Amino acid sequence: MLLAIDVGNTNTEFALFDGEELRRTWRLRTERHRTADEYVIWLHQMFQASGFALSTVTAAIIACVVPEALFPLRQLCKHTLNVPLTLLGEDALDLGIRTATEGEVGADRLVNAAEAWRRYRMPLVIVDFGTATTFDVVGEGGVYLGGAIAPGVNLSLEALQAAASKLPGIRIRQPERVIGRSTVPAMESGIFYGYLGLVDGINRRILNEYGQPMKVFATGGLAALYAPHSETIEETVEDLTIRGLLTIYEANR
Repeated sequence: MLLAIDVGNTNTEFALFDGEELRRTWRLRTERHRTADEYVIWLHQMFQASGFALSTVTAAIIACVVPEALFPLRQLCKHTLNVPLTLLGEDALDLGIRTATEGEVGADRLVNAAEAWRRYRMPLVIVDFGTATTFDVVGEGGVYLGGAIAPGVNLSLEALQAAASKLPGIRIRQPERVIGRSTVPAMESGIFYGYLGLVDGINRRILNEYGQPMKVFATGGLAALYAPHSETIEETVEDLTIRGLLTIYEANR
């Protein structure tokens, strides 16, 4: 079985694949100083609770945007699990797309772009609601063109609450009214409709700049909340990054 690991700034997702079948996923908060032994103990418990054994893992693939977290995960795969490791960003891999960027691009963004192109084979925009909200553009012929990065919804809310000490904690939801009649509804309106405006505004500018029909879809934790109310997002896709890691592994094994 393949163990796919997606290391994000906030959470790290572990996914166990048996061929094309996704058997189980687990999430762990990303910690820059967690050791390989800590990963082993936690992962052993998760596998055991789900009816699996670590010995069933035969290969691993990692996409990581937190450099400090990479070394212990590399140790976990190579020395504890003792399986071949494919590493995005270090190994020479065929992603199934070409890039037209001028500098470094996050591994997760390239995986999303590669998997999106494999699925749709048309120009598209991927909006990923993560720690940051990213907008990734794939053009004609499967060329990754780049995109935009904005602070994520939760990050924006945390910054607002940290800078304004009298503002209370709120949950992210769609309020009934845009005009909030007290502090909490006003904050809910600002974080929901304001962010919706940011997403649609950037998408429209991307579509205008590209100048040809494009498909726009969303992925990530808050996609299910925002996408149904967006004027530009057409659909939501779950597990895009994890599925993309499987696709890349299979194409390069």
